[in-house]
Amino acid sequence: MTNKKNRQLGSAGPEVFPIALGCMGMTGIYGPSDESECIATIHEALDQGITLIDTGDFYNMGLNEMLIGRALRGRRHKALVSVKFGALRSPDQSWSGYDARPAAVKNFLAYSLNRLGVDHIDIYRPARLDPNVPVEETIGAIADLIKAGYVRCAGLSEVGPETIRKAHAVSPICDLQIEYSLISRGPELRIFPVLKELGIGVTAYGVLSRGLLSGSATTHPSDFRARMPRFVAGNLAQNRKTVDRLRQLAAEKGISASQLAIAWVLSKWECIVPVMGARTRAQLVESLGALTVQLSASEVARIEQEIQPSLVAGERYDPHHMKMLDSEVNDH
Repeated sequence: MTNKKNRQLGSAGPEVFPIALGCMGMTGIYGPSDESECIATIHEALDQGITLIDTGDFYNMGLNEMLIGRALRGRRHKALVSVKFGALRSPDQSWSGYDARPAAVKNFLAYSLNRLGVDHIDIYRPARLDPNVPVEETIGAIADLIKAGYVRCAGLSEVGPETIRKAHAVSPICDLQIEYSLISRGPELRIFPVLKELGIGVTAYGVLSRGLLSGSATTHPSDFRARMPRFVAGNLAQNRKTVDRLRQLAAEKGISASQLAIAWVLSKWECIVPVMGARTRAQLVESLGALTVQLSASEVARIEQEIQPSLVAGERYDPHHMKMLDSEVNDH
């Protein structure tokens, strides 16, 4: 038996392969990447049955969407594309705010359609809650775009229970994209119960905590992880002890630490789809290997007992970005 059965992204969303491909790392955020290998990875993902491709219009100022657009030529029928929008960038590549006003939503979409070379986006979602714009107005704009045929489904990202309810009352939400992993279990307490109540799925990112759980290290000055709390020197040394224990547990099953971490997320709820970032075909193949891993209830309990979030040093984002997360504001 395997986990390869398709999963439903909420009662309002599409049926998708149980793992999605996250493309953020393909355009520089972890350091230089090989475009031809990235495109080959997208092609391999589609050939292996992956249906959901995830990006953000602000990933390297649109270059990520353009790369995906090149990869999907002649293959658009195989892919469902999820796009996050709203983050504002400056010419020096710094972050300069967020805009989720209805007029901005429609403007962002127009550019995404062009860069991706498609006539519609399958799931369109604000990347964060804009504190200056009621979420009802943002989702209302997406609902207008759905009626016009430019978007198929509305999604959310990193928001808490109250925002989820407000948004879903305006237009059915198919899924919430949120960080969820063995060492980031915050959504379990208050967010997941609301999603189950309303029939909303989950696309989980950060399943490997940006490579921490796979033993990945920062090797290039442009790798943004070098500035993230869990990767700074003192914290990283402590966190590697937790990763070593995860490796030991994985070795008992003859699999990698990455595969065990992914399999754990897959085992938690049938409406969770891990969004796995892969820049190479080798990374993709390793992630897909998790679909053959079966975890018993006792194994899940043991993993959770031995790999606890309290053992991890550092928050998932720096203090400034943590304050911007509606999911954290509502979840404490």
